[in-house]
Amino acid sequence: MSRIAELEKKVTEILEQAISEGELPCGNVMVLHKDKVVCYAQAGKDPGTGKEIQRDTIFRLYSQSKPITSAAVCLLMERGILEMNEPVEKYLPGFANARVLQADGTTVPANRPVKLMDLMGMCAGLCYPMEDAPGQYAARLFDDNQKAMDEGKPGLSTVEFANEIGRLPLAFQPGTDFRYSTCADVLGAVVEIASGKSFSRFLREEIFEPLEMKDTGFSVPEEKQSRLVTCAKRTPEGIQVMECKHLNVGNYTREPAFASGGAGLVSTLDDYRHFAGMLMQGGEYEGTRILSSATVEWMTKSQIDLKWRWGGLEGYHYGKLMRVCEAPGEVPGLACLGEYGWDGWLGTYFANFPHEKLTLLLNQNVADTGTGPVTRRVRNAVLACLA
Repeated sequence: MSRIAELEKKVTEILEQAISEGELPCGNVMVLHKDKVVCYAQAGKDPGTGKEIQRDTIFRLYSQSKPITSAAVCLLMERGILEMNEPVEKYLPGFANARVLQADGTTVPANRPVKLMDLMGMCAGLCYPMEDAPGQYAARLFDDNQKAMDEGKPGLSTVEFANEIGRLPLAFQPGTDFRYSTCADVLGAVVEIASGKSFSRFLREEIFEPLEMKDTGFSVPEEKQSRLVTCAKRTPEGIQVMECKHLNVGNYTREPAFASGGAGLVSTLDDYRHFAGMLMQGGEYEGTRILSSATVEWMTKSQIDLKWRWGGLEGYHYGKLMRVCEAPGEVPGLACLGEYGWDGWLGTYFANFPHEKLTLLLNQNVADTGTGPVTRRVRNAVLACLA
């Protein structure tokens, strides 16, 4: 048996073991080496329909949407339309006169405006819904918008939502700390204003169509709905089907009013490999230039050290909406200097290893997963074989 055949067998076994242990109901994995698919593995069945997972199964990306949003921002930057030192309020007036929440519940003026570069590094002081005081402001915004959508209303638009985010008190002074947050959603709105196109249309025309990402978007057409995997969750009784409305994302039957740059996209392994491959090839895809090589080089460099800030990302820094490996020896598992990528709430995973000319993609849709045990096992097997 060849080394690659052994890898495919091993990855399949890892997926099957995780399924038997109740970690996930189904998933698939793709590995590219030197721009060619060298390994594809799949296992399990859709928990809702009972159909076997397939290579073209559509998965919800959630936060794995963020690298694509980053690429959209970088595209406008290299065209001279956006400049990273610009204040966000230039595009979104809701960010004017920002205030910072204090421990006693009062607010003070921000020392300076939130800048686009702050958003790219999650250093803006914005929040996702959380239990602490600043996170509760975000929670109310998301809850109110979800309630409106549950009542049959369209909810806030991409730009309206971002302006409302800007009116919330910041968790810290801009640029002084790191907090994973709604920064990518705000950047999606900035792209919309700066380009004069809806964020959804901009991604479609500038990224998805040139990269032949035919199954990627904020909604799933009726003829493709049967390929959209059912969301699942882990319970003491085992894997169960769940309705997914996390972060105001979940209804993929129509184009949403709020195109979430941080969580809203769906895609397939083959579509996302086109995006990952474009970055690996320095901004080119099949002879078509999407981004300049200088832009890709900048986009895949870190901004802030994550040490002690994020358990599970030891050895990584953060920047341009992605992790970047700066200390492989600190990573709890095999890793490579300069690797970059991101994952999603439901367990999708993307990593490029530029020096090794290697790409790893894994898809699953199970709540509260991120980078879970099955992903780490697959990473170790792939890197042991090919790095």
